[in-house]
Amino acid sequence: MTLKKTLQFGLVIFLVWFIAFRPDAAARVARGIGALIAQLGTGFGDFFTRVVS
Repeated sequence: MTLKKTLQFGLVIFLVWFIAFRPDAAARVARGIGALIAQLGTGFGDFFTRVVS
């Protein structure tokens, strides 16, 4: 098994453990990632709107 596959396997196991044993913390992380993606989208949208107009 290569290092990349080993790290991917370890990440999947960690994610399953994190969600199973720390669901509240996992939900907070997911909400934070979603908020970050929304802010990035808003920022890019505002930027391109101002560039075009």
